Amino acid sequence: MTSKNFNIEDIKKMAKDISESSVIPYEDLPRYDLFLSQVTDYLNDKFKGEKYTNNIVQNYIKNEVISKPEDGRKRGYTKNHLAQLLLLSHMRPILTTEEIKKVFRLAFNEINDREDDIISWEMAYKTFSNIQQENYDRFLSKDYFDEVEFKKMSDETGLSGKEEERMMVFIVVMNLIAEASVIKNIAKNIIDEYFEDK
Repeated sequence: MTSKNFNIEDIKKMAKDISESSVIPYEDLPRYDLFLSQVTDYLNDKFKGEKYTNNIVQNYIKNEVISKPEDGRKRGYTKNHLAQLLLLSHMRPILTTEEIKKVFRLAFNEINDREDDIISWEMAYKTFSNIQQENYDRFLSKDYFDEVEFKKMSDETGLSGKEEERMMVFIVVMNLIAEASVIKNIAKNIIDEYFEDK
């Protein structure tokens, strides 16, 4: 995307591509139980820029953030484990491990006891995927950039060519960062407030 005329349509196309590769339907998760190395390979393939290792996943299990493999089997990582890890992967950039644990506890109580779950991991994952898709769709339809206002600013400051393009990208990125920051702060506050007295 280093074309001469990088514009809002390029950014929307990028968001659409990310949307199509980020939202993984529950039905598309592997149907067969996996070895731990297959789980980490799957996660590293889906989350570019992340580096999952066996130790990272085992630490999440040890700290009871995600559930143990089925009956301690080597090939005991089920679709539910992938759903847990995919949800966790989306939460990691925003919440601490302790906060993720608290969020999971809201729906699943004791992580290694399926009997006390309020909903299934399948339902949790499908709900998140639907919400995530709706957010991508909303992003694609939202005007993060008022081209008329930008053109007016550009004319007043005498920007043109590459400088104008750079400022357009700068404003869009800063807008997204501001929105992400607000959302992250609200999410953390909700968790802190909810668990304050518990």
